[in-house]
Amino acid sequence: MASALERQDPAVYAAVVGEERRLREHIQLIPSENYPSAAVLEANGSVMTQKYAEGYPGYRFYQGCRWVDEVEDLARRRARSLFKAGRANVQPHSGSAANMAVYFAALEPGDTVLALDLASGGHLTHGDPVNFSAQLYNFVHYGVDPEMEQIDFDQVARLAREHRPKMIVTGATAYPRFWDYARFKEIADDVGAVHLADMAHVAGLVAGGVHPSPVSYAQYVTSTTHKTLRGPRGGLILCQRELRAEVNRALFPGIQGGPLEHVIAAKAVMFHEAAQPAFADYARAVVDNCAVLAETLLSEGLTLVSGGTDNHLLLVRFPDDGPTGRVAAAALEEAGIVVNKNKVPFDTKSAFVTSGIRMGSPAATTFGFRADEFRTIGRLIARVLRNLDDDAVPAAVAAEVRELASAVAARREREETWPSLFTPHEAVTPALV
Repeated sequence: MASALERQDPAVYAAVVGEERRLREHIQLIPSENYPSAAVLEANGSVMTQKYAEGYPGYRFYQGCRWVDEVEDLARRRARSLFKAGRANVQPHSGSAANMAVYFAALEPGDTVLALDLASGGHLTHGDPVNFSAQLYNFVHYGVDPEMEQIDFDQVARLAREHRPKMIVTGATAYPRFWDYARFKEIADDVGAVHLADMAHVAGLVAGGVHPSPVSYAQYVTSTTHKTLRGPRGGLILCQRELRAEVNRALFPGIQGGPLEHVIAAKAVMFHEAAQPAFADYARAVVDNCAVLAETLLSEGLTLVSGGTDNHLLLVRFPDDGPTGRVAAAALEEAGIVVNKNKVPFDTKSAFVTSGIRMGSPAATTFGFRADEFRTIGRLIARVLRNLDDDAVPAAVAAEVRELASAVAARREREETWPSLFTPHEAVTPALV
């Protein structure tokens, strides 16, 4: 029998089936993407989506909130327990909203903020000129050392003493090394600044114990929930107990209305999954697989920003006379390998062109790829990049990718390591089950 979606809207049904097929037949290496579990997807698509619940559990502006209160309280407790935090707000619709709420809670318009610049790996909400953050606050940016391409702490300390920021932001969207939160706390304390740690990319690694936690070093911690945490798309704020009220007010009614309770239910499931012993194994595999990918690319003659990686992502830098990131990413997608173009430190090309590409291991590790397969993936990437002028190469590599993905999927199903990866609702896509 056809699914309700197929009967009601065949066009959307076809798009869902197409996306599932793409996820099966391509290798997903964008480090900000992942595969949530069937349980997360089920909660995300549940009846919780219909409930309007402005406010917080026990203090709503609508009746009928008994069960959404229960699930939101559960999500908050699980988040606090997972990250050993004082308080948690699970309502942000995104990481950007989480950052905005913290800015509104801790800053006044025009206050000075010190953060990592975009080309060095920072995020739009860390003061990029096109973003609200730079329009409301005075951002000063630190960067990386030109030789090591890692955080230049001498520069951070100098800029902090010179500009006396009210806030120092740590975290990035494209930085392949560990974050030394303790060092940043020392600098922030020295100038009387508060510390916001945006751990959107590494939150799952923190939960799995393979990356330092910022929670004891920062007054505010923000994150997304859909990257290394393997949850639904959304945001999270952790803070010290005494800061809870101002954070809550800044988010609601400050910048958001009704929370997405179906997403919050999915976040609760995600926090439960991330607290299981198997998640620590997953996090370790993510880091190990990314290291294998980095070693392979280096052995193939490619240049990596900072020379490698400590976490879940890496950046390939192309020479001035080499391909652009846009060209390389497009060629790799044609070959069935999905990465994204990305600026690299001291990049002179625009964000739409770039001198680099960004890739990582979270989604492919969830899919079931292991170290040997990541070596193969690295060699396939190098093969495509060495033959950008040969139109036959992407098609040949794409065939190998489909064969490799099919073999890994079959192994995953046999071993039941993540058996319901593509079947959140069996009736929706019966042809793919």
